Amino acid sequence: MAETQRVDPYRGYNFRVEIERLGEAVFSECRGLGATIEAIRYAEGRSPVVHWVPGKVTYHEVHCLYGLTAEPKVWEWMYEGLEGKVTRKNVSIILLDAAGVAEVVRWDLDAAWITKWRAAALDALAQEVAIESVTFVYEKLTRKVSAAGSK
Repeated sequence: MAETQRVDPYRGYNFRVEIERLGEAVFSECRGLGATIEAIRYAEGRSPVVHWVPGKVTYHEVHCLYGLTAEPKVWEWMYEGLEGKVTRKNVSIILLDAAGVAEVVRWDLDAAWITKWRAAALDALAQEVAIESVTFVYEKLTRKVSAAGSK
C-alpha cells in the first residue's frame, strides 16, 4: 500500500496585499473574499422535473483592516472616490508559506475600488491599536497557486 504524505494547511496569518500603483499595503486582516453563482430554476415545458441552470456571478466584498499610521496611500485612493473620481486598481491578496517568505496562493481582484471606509474607534480607556477598515469591490477574481504552493 502506498504511503500518503500529510499536507498541512496554510497559515492564515502570513499574507500581504499589493495594490496597483500603490505598492504593498499593510493590512492586519482581510475577510469576505468569495464568489456566488446564482442558481436559477428552470422547468422544461410540461415536464414535472425542474432543472437548475447557472445565472449571474457575484463577487463578494472584501473587508480589510489596518493599523492607522501616517502613511496616506490607502486614504488618498479612497478619498479620490469621495470626490467623485473613483479609480479602479488591481489588488492582489497573497498568501505566504509558513515562514512568511514564499508566495503560495494569490487572489487577484481586477478593477477594484474602495466602496467603504471606517475610522478607528477611539477610546481613552482602551490600550488598543487604532484600527481602520476599507471595503473593496471588484469586477473579476482569479486564483493562482505558485510552484511553492503546489508541493
